[in-house]
Amino acid sequence: MTAREPIDKQQAWRALSQHADAMREVHLKDLFQEQGGRHERYTRRAAGMMLDLSKQRWRGETLDMLLDLARAADVPAAIGRLLSGERVNRSEDRPALHTALRLPADARLEVDGEDVVPGVHRTLDHMATMVAKFHAGQWRGATGRAITDVVNLGVGGSDLGPLMVTHALADYRPRDMHPVEVHFASTMDGSQLADYLTRLNPETTLFVISSKSFTTIDTLSNARTARDWLFSHLADGDDVDGLVMRQHFIGVSASPEKMSEWGIADNNQLEFWEWVGGRYSLWGAIGLPIALAVGMENFQALLAGAHAMDRHFATAELADNLPVLLALAGIWNVNFLDIRAHSILPYDGRLEYFASYLEQLEMESNGKSVTNDGRSIDYSTCPVLWGQLGPNAQHAFYQLLHQGTQPVECDFIAPIRRYDRVEDEATRKHLKAQHRLTLANCFAQSRVLMLGDDAIEDDGPRPSHKRYRGNQPSTTLLLDRLTPETLGALVALYEHKVFVQATIWDINPFDQWGVELGKKIATQTEQILTTHEGVESLDDSSRGLIETVWRESEY
Repeated sequence: MTAREPIDKQQAWRALSQHADAMREVHLKDLFQEQGGRHERYTRRAAGMMLDLSKQRWRGETLDMLLDLARAADVPAAIGRLLSGERVNRSEDRPALHTALRLPADARLEVDGEDVVPGVHRTLDHMATMVAKFHAGQWRGATGRAITDVVNLGVGGSDLGPLMVTHALADYRPRDMHPVEVHFASTMDGSQLADYLTRLNPETTLFVISSKSFTTIDTLSNARTARDWLFSHLADGDDVDGLVMRQHFIGVSASPEKMSEWGIADNNQLEFWEWVGGRYSLWGAIGLPIALAVGMENFQALLAGAHAMDRHFATAELADNLPVLLALAGIWNVNFLDIRAHSILPYDGRLEYFASYLEQLEMESNGKSVTNDGRSIDYSTCPVLWGQLGPNAQHAFYQLLHQGTQPVECDFIAPIRRYDRVEDEATRKHLKAQHRLTLANCFAQSRVLMLGDDAIEDDGPRPSHKRYRGNQPSTTLLLDRLTPETLGALVALYEHKVFVQATIWDINPFDQWGVELGKKIATQTEQILTTHEGVESLDDSSRGLIETVWRESEY
């Protein structure tokens, strides 16, 4: 692929920079006064959701110019390259085919002369067989008792994705099956795992070791502790170690040989591929905890929802394309309005972990400062992204949003309908009233962030500490309902948003060399802590910290 002219040197970028000079002091309340019907003009629907971008600080000409920027960056061709399996991960010279994990079985996608779809569905079928065995109470531990608790040992994408989805879809747990509780342990300090080991029964507990490389120190340290715990409690009889390994461990990795070396039985190994990034991997075998929690049928529905968004991304015109429009709103705020902070605010308790999931998806993907061709970037890329459940955040950091000095872009996310499935009529009525109150807060907050003082009835002069400037841009995403399908579409929407922004910024969203560097240095530092050798090669601060630990602990 030939190098392109830097995006900030192109005419489309320069035009937007000039336009931003005129727009920077324009208040959102003025934009609503000068242009009626903004909601209809800047709202699009697809895959069971509605995207309202009317509270962004832009005019029609702004969006037109941003669409010109997307064309200048060749976004349509980039979408085609991503979905067709081209080597879009340039630093590692491989495709990024998370979308292939949600293709239907009758689809076909050739990569380097091989159709990858059959392999994907072989793994899904293997997962389905495992899940059915658990839910029938037929997966038994070394002592013959049925497994009741599954602990997922993973970190990053091998933890956040399954954790987020299982929590979000808790309403969809299948009934009339053998109960299996799913738990997650990711911290290398063992604190989460230690809690489970004090409460769970080793006879009925199984561990899923999820690691793309099967070398991640965080995960393997937890796995070794889990293995020793099982051996110490179940070591009774001939070949008990082998029986424990066969009945109490499942491995998920792109490295089957390392799983085998660790002792994972061949039939307990689930595969995923080098062309799937960890933070994009919940759609395949890494999603086993999801399928265990909500059933394989609902897991397939999750995939179908994501695939619906993939089809929309592939076929919709840029001006109607939800991921493209969401990405362009971010580009406008970060690069032209100098808004470097972005908050994710779901108004549904089931989406408690969604902001954490997006923190990794966006900042690990687009937290880059070098283009695909190795040029240092002198424009902003990924903003600082954080969030929390909106109703809780109102009592935490909304003070900064309303009256602080920091401009922040916000994404409000909520389902239109909830609690339809509650059987008791009185309870359903009360819960629906609570949901109505939640929606009222969601809409009110975005309104006040937009209008500031103008959202409040004039009750006379107010002191400065009771005034609100407004003009904080926001996006509102309304799901018809939070279902496996719409959750899948929602996650895919943000995946594709990240890709569009990376395309415009000319960066690779599919590598994470900064993370790899941290792992390498941590391994070297652990060796120094353990062996007491090599500390003299470190800087004064690091040396002092290590020597303090040596003096004051058993290390």
